[in-house]
Parts: sequence; structure tokens; C-alpha cells
Amino acid sequence: MERLELWDHLYYLASDMELPWLVGGYFNEVLHEDQKIGGLPVHPPKYEDFAFCVNSCGLFEQGYKGSRFTWWNGRSNAEYIFKRLDRSFVNFPFHNMFPNIEVEYLIRTGSHHALLLMTCGVQTTNFVKPFRFLNFWTKHATFMDVVRQNWEADFIGDPFLMFKKNIKRVKATSQNRVGNTW
Repeated sequence: MERLELWDHLYYLASDMELPWLVGGYFNEVLHEDQKIGGLPVHPPKYEDFAFCVNSCGLFEQGYKGSRFTWWNGRSNAEYIFKRLDRSFVNFPFHNMFPNIEVEYLIRTGSHHALLLMTCGVQTTNFVKPFRFLNFWTKHATFMDVVRQNWEADFIGDPFLMFKKNIKRVKATSQNRVGNTW
């Protein structure tokens, strides 16, 4: 009965959930028969209740790396049991916010459960700051010299590329002389 109460509680939370939502941990239940090896057979009503809860809550797993079994009973030979009991689920708003999420199940150390490592995959992209002309630069004593020096530098090519190259030179010179302000 304890599991059914948890599924009901999750469903209750999901009924009002519009925000990005991640639910993870030790659920002590498999979702499918193939998520257990060894021991007694899995009873379909138990894992079907869990699967119904997950689907009703609009949750899904985004895939994972590592072993598909997250729990081991610690025994060997004919007495071993492996199950997939630990997992993380997300809803679509969470998936949209973190589309590159990665879940990795690490090697079991000191526990019968595999550690779950989640990386949200937010990668910062390097981008070039656009050139911004600030009027106060014209008041600087060396302004005209810097512009003239960089504008008259040798460069042959498309007029637009020449303009772009000149802007880059002025920007680089200004950063070298007074930092990012001139």
C-alpha cells in the first residue's frame, strides 16, 4: 500500500505542475519486466501501477549512460539480483529548459545502489562582442590617431570585409590602451 500512496502523492503534485519538474531517486520498483534479472518474477500489477503513475504525471526518462541496473543485492552466482530501481524523470517544461541533460549511473561503491550523476548540459557558447562606439571616445587625446592608424593599415579585399577588419583593429587597439572603455 505504501507504493500506491507515493504514486497518488506524485499524481496530486503533478496535477497542478506547470513549472519545469524533475523527480528522481530510489523508487523501489521497476517499470518493466526486463529491468530485473534474477530472483522471483516481477508481478505486472506492481510495475504497471508505477508506469501508470509516471505516464499520468507527464513524466519521462531522458535516457542514461552506464549500467541499466542501478541496484544489486550484493550476492554472486545463482543468488544475484539486479534491478533498475533508481532513476530520474522530467516533464516537458524541464526537458525544454535543459534539452541536453545527461544522466549517468556510476559504478556502485560502498552501496548496493549506483550513484546518479546528472549534468544539465548548459554549455556557454563563446561569442564575439559586437563593436560598440561610445561618443566619449572622441574626447580622448589619441582618438583620431588610433582611428587613422588602423583605418590606413594594408588590407585588400571586399569593402565590407575591409570595414569589418578596420573595426576589429580599432577595437583591439582601444582595449590595449585603456581596457574595455577605450
